[in-house]
Amino acid sequence: MRHHTRSIILPVHNAEPWLDECLRSVLQQDFEGTMELSVFNDASKDKSGAIIEKWRVKLEDSGVHVIIGGHDSLSPRGVGYSKNQAVAQSSGSYLCFLDSDDVMMPQRVRLQHQAAVQHPSSIVGCRVRRDPPNSTERYTRWINQLTPEQLLTQVFTANGPTVIMPTWFCSRAWFSHVGPFDEGGQGVPEDLLFFYEHLRKGGGVVRVDQSLLLYRYHPRAATHSVLETTIWTHRVRFLEEQALPRWAAFTIWNAGKQGRRLYRSLTAASQRKVVAFCDFCACPQVVAFCDVDENKIRKGFYCHEDSQERPKPRIPILHFRAARPPFVICVKLVDTGHPQPLALEEAPQWPPGARRGGTELYLLLPPGPHRGRLRGQPEVVALAGGPGLPSLQLTDPRQPLPEATCSLHPQCIPGQQELCELQA
Repeated sequence: MRHHTRSIILPVHNAEPWLDECLRSVLQQDFEGTMELSVFNDASKDKSGAIIEKWRVKLEDSGVHVIIGGHDSLSPRGVGYSKNQAVAQSSGSYLCFLDSDDVMMPQRVRLQHQAAVQHPSSIVGCRVRRDPPNSTERYTRWINQLTPEQLLTQVFTANGPTVIMPTWFCSRAWFSHVGPFDEGGQGVPEDLLFFYEHLRKGGGVVRVDQSLLLYRYHPRAATHSVLETTIWTHRVRFLEEQALPRWAAFTIWNAGKQGRRLYRSLTAASQRKVVAFCDFCACPQVVAFCDVDENKIRKGFYCHEDSQERPKPRIPILHFRAARPPFVICVKLVDTGHPQPLALEEAPQWPPGARRGGTELYLLLPPGPHRGRLRGQPEVVALAGGPGLPSLQLTDPRQPLPEATCSLHPQCIPGQQELCELQA
């Protein structure tokens, strides 16, 4: 039975407003193989249980086997626990994850199953349509437009997995190899933690480039219980684990708030690898965008006042012309009302395989409105953006560098000759 079945995994907690439409979308799947629905009701206090029982009859009359588990404790055990229980009570060789407030398109199971069979050690996602349509527009555009390469290169920059959890489809064997989900409960990003473990074990990330899920945004969504600071901490630790061990030293690009936050978030061992802070330029307008003022560069160093070390660390602050890779770029992109930010240009796609020299560049970018490409950076292997920068790309290092100028203050940026000297 297990070898031939595809299991839809559905955790439920107080989902009465959305559950009818969600379960109707299970009934409407056009997949021609054997399918089952595994529901785990996590202490719902509304009419979710009655709705599930109503749809059990309809689904089983249509050939979809339904397994229902749950508990009626005073408090829910959390999304991670509910997903693990729903997986454990299911029998399918492939798992299709679904949130109780979302709606699947009829072809979802069929198309993602086809992709999962071809990629047995991958998490398979899909594009989504947001409801309401104007909610989280930049984030939705980002998750839908990442190229196949960016699904992996942007794992350090995203506030969550590069394919969102309600779209996940994978083999049971691979799930068992990676999982289970963390069961810490409310406030734990169980999907991000699973995703990182998936990547540690060499898993791939694939997206079916069709909109196969109506992805709802509302105040009661579980994602709102996870603090930004919690996600930031996990992202920095993953960066320290996966990237920083390969570097003897590195430069943090941004001597302002975001760069200092990154530095303070690092372990003491990683902090000792930071040789400098750097930034684009010291002109006031661009300084406002980069969150760096002229005084920081004139001062020449950043002192970590909270450090327990004596003497306290003093990290040099350099202009980008004097800095050397590898870099961790940590900037918050905000709309200042000025023309395009320094060294950023509109660019439609990420050029695959942009490589030079063997060092790497990563970005930790909170959401912002800008898209563009970063020019003049030497020896870059991977350039990753974030939800506010869906099309960031590296100028092909094999091509001559264009004249780089600041649209506000051309005199503050090196021209072609200086950039070529920097790249050499």
